Amino acid sequence: MANLNLLPSNTQSDGAWASAVPTSIKTTASTAAAAAATAAKGPPAMGQKDFLTLFTTQLKNQDPLDPVKNEAFVAQLAQFSQLEATTNMSSTLTTFVDSMSSNQITAGASLIGKKIAVPDAPVQLIGGQPVQGVVNLPTGAEGIKLEVFDDKGVLVRTSLSGSQTAGDLVFAWDGKDESGNTLPDGSYRYAVTAVSQGKTTTPPVSTSATVVGISQQADKSMLLQIQGGKTIKLTDVKRIDG
Repeated sequence: MANLNLLPSNTQSDGAWASAVPTSIKTTASTAAAAAATAAKGPPAMGQKDFLTLFTTQLKNQDPLDPVKNEAFVAQLAQFSQLEATTNMSSTLTTFVDSMSSNQITAGASLIGKKIAVPDAPVQLIGGQPVQGVVNLPTGAEGIKLEVFDDKGVLVRTSLSGSQTAGDLVFAWDGKDESGNTLPDGSYRYAVTAVSQGKTTTPPVSTSATVVGISQQADKSMLLQIQGGKTIKLTDVKRIDG
């Protein structure tokens, strides 16, 4: 036991423009909006060239005895411009998101070879070097029991500690069994039992593990592969030990 160390809105404007257009006229703006709404089901939405062709055709074929007011044409142009700007913005955002995904891979790659705190990760004993663990105690504890199990589930070491303050409790196992013998390299597991405010709990233990690889999922989320075979999301990393 001595070997364990504890450490004014656009909607209103659009309504005003729409009221200026005679109801008997099918405007180019409404046609463009309808095309955009059905783009996912059919051909691409109306482009700028198609809009100008339709717009000039409308001018040529309007009723000379009841011409469309200038305000109506201005409204159509403004509505189409707004629709086109929204479409371009969506395309730009998509490009930005793809670019950020590439940056995430680069950022994640910088973690390869570093140690991070991984909840319930296997404890990799190498050359008898101390293996650090962290357990969070939100309300502190009156007593702590640390147990170490080998890869077959056999208990190889137990340590008892007294009162602990609230926060992260950092500890390290020296790789030895109850008799002080150095155990062989391999995969082990920590388990902590805490008594706090009269209640016994088994808080999760985060183990310091080395990042050995990184990959990207179909949903663009990043996964870190750590030594010992466990995989976690990059967003779940709460602590980097170095």
